[in-house]
Parts: sequence; C-alpha cells; structure tokens
Amino acid sequence: MQRRIYFDNASTTNIHPEVLKTYEELLETYFANSESLYDEGSEINRMMEKARGAIAGLLGVHAEDIIFTSGSSESNSAAIKGVCFADLNRRHIVTTAIEHSSILNCCSQLHRLFGYEITYLPVDESGTVSFEDVKKALRDDTAIVSVMAVNNETGAVNPIDEIAAYVKKNSRAYMHVDMTQAAGKVTFNMKNIDLASYSAHKLEGLKGSGILVKKTHVPFEPLINGGQQEAGLRGGTANACINMVFAKTLRLALENGRRSHAYIGELTERLKSGLLKIEGIELNSPPDAVPGIVNFSYESIPSEVMQNALNRQGFMVSARSTCASKENDPSYVLMAMGFSERRAYSCIRVSRSRHNTEEEVDLFLKTVKEITEQYG
Repeated sequence: MQRRIYFDNASTTNIHPEVLKTYEELLETYFANSESLYDEGSEINRMMEKARGAIAGLLGVHAEDIIFTSGSSESNSAAIKGVCFADLNRRHIVTTAIEHSSILNCCSQLHRLFGYEITYLPVDESGTVSFEDVKKALRDDTAIVSVMAVNNETGAVNPIDEIAAYVKKNSRAYMHVDMTQAAGKVTFNMKNIDLASYSAHKLEGLKGSGILVKKTHVPFEPLINGGQQEAGLRGGTANACINMVFAKTLRLALENGRRSHAYIGELTERLKSGLLKIEGIELNSPPDAVPGIVNFSYESIPSEVMQNALNRQGFMVSARSTCASKENDPSYVLMAMGFSERRAYSCIRVSRSRHNTEEEVDLFLKTVKEITEQYG
C-alpha cells in the first residue's frame, strides 16, 4: 500500500487521542439536554460551565465572554453581524483583502442587502496589513474592525496587538480577530480585542466545534435565535459533549504548540531551503510566517496539476484555502500581495505539524523536483 503523508494541517488536523477518548467517554453517559431541570441535565450544564471557565482561563478572558459555536465560520459571521445589527446607525466595516471567505462573504452580503460600506485594506508583499492603513480607514460610523491574526494561505502574521490598541483608544469601533490559524502558534494580548474566533478542528479537535469570544461590553444581536442557550446569544440545543471537550482540545493545543514550536520551525526551514534549490520555485510565504505553513509557486505547473501529481505520489496538500479548493480561480491572497496571476494560479500550501518528520520533508522535496522536471 502506498504511504500517505499528510501536509495539510492548515485545512484540518487529526484528532488528538486524548480528545477522542474523552469525547467517547462523555457520549456514553451524558446525552441529556443541558437545559433540562432534572439532575442529569443539571449535571451536564454544570460540566459545560466548568469547561467554559477553563477555556476562559486559558485565553485570559472571563467565562461569560465565551460563546460556544460550530466553528470559526459561524463565529466570524456572528461577530460581524452581531455587532452591526446591534447598532444600525454605524454602517461602516473595516477588514482586509486577505480574510477568510467567511469574513469576505459576510461583508459582501451586508453591503449587498443592507448597504453597509466596506473598506478592504490592502496588504504588502509580505501579506500583512499596514497599521497606518487601519488608522486612516477608521471613521466615526465604523462599527467593527475585523483583521485575521494569521493568514491561512501564507502564514503571514498581522500586527494585531498594535492595531487593537489603536482601535480601542482612538475609535468607537469594536475589534474582531479571526484567531483560527493562530491558536497554539502565536500569542496575542486579549486586552484590547473585543471579539475573537476559534475552531477546534484546527487544534486536533472535533469538527463542528468552536467558540466566539465576545466580551460583555460589546452590544450583540444573535445570529441564531432560539431559547436562552448561551445567555440568549446563540440559540439551539447545546452540543454539550463537544463543548465540554473543547477545553481539553485548547489546553493540549497550547501545550503542544509551545513544546513543538522549535521542531516545526526546523522542518519549515528544511522545506524552504530545499524548495529554493529547485529551479523555478518561488516562495510566497514571508520569512516571518508562522512555523508550519509554507506557500510556494512553480509557474509552469497550475495548482490543480501539481496537487494531483503530489496526490498520486502520496502527498496531501492544498493550494488556496480548502473552503475555496474547488474553485478554478487564482489565489486572491497572492493577488492582493501583488503577485502575478500566473503565480497565484500555481500556488501550493504545505502545512506541517508536530507529527511530521524530516524524512517526509525530504521525500516531498524529491517528489516536487521530479514533478517539475516531468511537467515543467
């Protein structure tokens, strides 16, 4: 059987054995509705609230700031729409040209249906937004500023602490940060961040699980209406076992992130060094991108061709965000960085984890070289 090597951890991750074990154990016993008044429901509610408190402690926020969601796409939409609909007098949104599709499509919908004005901030060739551009974009009627912490295609890290501090001090806008690719990789100060999105399946957790941090001072209209679940801010019967296990997922991700940071960095440098030795390869990720994500292009071979060739050799990689993987368009992230359309059509994203090895990296480099010689 052909050996399969997983290099697509920015898309999703394998479930941590301890997370899976805990989830299975919880499922066997805790099936009651957490809103029920009998003992079993009250016990589940108590355990879920304990998990909420643990998550808050890990992130440096309050327990009442944590809203359980289905993942970052929901959290992103809820953050922006929740803030905007809570004050209809402020109808301006600031975001960037390289956000995840859940942010870009949400903003597009608000503009199309409700007439909101959207400022899409440009990025430089390193894929990061300028602090000065954020300052210039702010207006009296700006409702929310949404800037991702780490770009999912290139690994570029935005100056979130600096941006959030300025927004907090110099405007009435609320600051939202998509932390999906940052957790376990980069630490940011939550003091000046009003809302933040996280997804468990990027952290060796379960799909369909996430949180929205929404601090209590932020006015908010729920995206999903229902009963009094999540303090009336997110309706629907709680997926209690998944919510409970998010606490362990996040704790393990933060611990393993600190422990394996240097190792993943070494794998990344080995990969980048080897790619640059292959004639025609261009690196798209900036030098200071998060360890683990490397984006490169070989302009003679379109992304889909390269992906299929690598797949046949046992490598699982992606090009653009997996949410847009079936679109035959150039990467809008690379286009925003000023790269050519041809380069944006031929990009490949390789994202490694602590489970990958030097041997796998070397085999990948050998395979890429063979593919460029065959198809280039």
